[in-house]
Amino acid sequence: MPIDLINAHNIARVLTEALPYIRRFAGKTIVVKYGGNAMKDDNMIASFARDIVLMKLVGMNPVVVHGGGPQIGSHLERLGKKSEFIEGMRVTDEETMDVVEMMLGGLVNKAVVSALNQQGGRAVGLTGKDGSLIRARKMLLKSGQDIGQVGEVEKIDPRIISHLEAGGFIPVIAPVGVGEQGEAYNINADVAAGKIAAVLQAEKIIFLTNAPGVLDKEDKILTGLTVPQVEDLILDGTIHGGMVPKVRYALDAVNSGVKSAHIIDGRVEHSVLLELFTDAGIGTLIRG
Repeated sequence: MPIDLINAHNIARVLTEALPYIRRFAGKTIVVKYGGNAMKDDNMIASFARDIVLMKLVGMNPVVVHGGGPQIGSHLERLGKKSEFIEGMRVTDEETMDVVEMMLGGLVNKAVVSALNQQGGRAVGLTGKDGSLIRARKMLLKSGQDIGQVGEVEKIDPRIISHLEAGGFIPVIAPVGVGEQGEAYNINADVAAGKIAAVLQAEKIIFLTNAPGVLDKEDKILTGLTVPQVEDLILDGTIHGGMVPKVRYALDAVNSGVKSAHIIDGRVEHSVLLELFTDAGIGTLIRG
């Protein structure tokens, strides 16, 4: 069967375009926050897993931090328990915390680990409790409302991640923190990812979202932004709604020493590779 030269040339072009990025990021740590909404489809999960495994095989050190909000909400609903949110945080009483630990540290974490391993990776699942990776304290809202076992990050101990990276493993982290008395805390996955990226002094942090990226007032993607530009876009209302906290977490990471933050659409097949290895990218890049 004769070779399709047009297709072959396209493949060669893509590979040569990727080469300088592969060389630049070899040996670098890249934290990827994998959202619960991007896990709804088996094809999307497999696509994500192939991207992460390829990153590892070409010499990068990916660290996956995942959420699981939709999965937690669905399980609570099956138990007849209504989800309640205050200031964007899930109210987490003792019963809800049990579900959070079961879903994040168990079902969701192991599904991500399994998907990575099926694609040829060597993934290891963790929660913030393992090795006291994420030390947390109870979050106190300015309003004084009690939202239960919701935590804020007090300290990250990255040694277990470093050991796994050195051994050729891909860490997959569920954002469950541990308090001084061993109590569990529900941590926002974006926050956990940003704090972990900062402590590791990661080259990049990539947030997979349900949006194409940061949009201007004509709904066009803003592909490259600096920290001051982002602050101005928040002030003038261009960045609004649910994108504001996402962008704030990205800014926190960049201001803490992470070289760049990327907000991309996790619903696009191979979105991580397209953002990392192509000149145009597919989402919004934020740097200092």
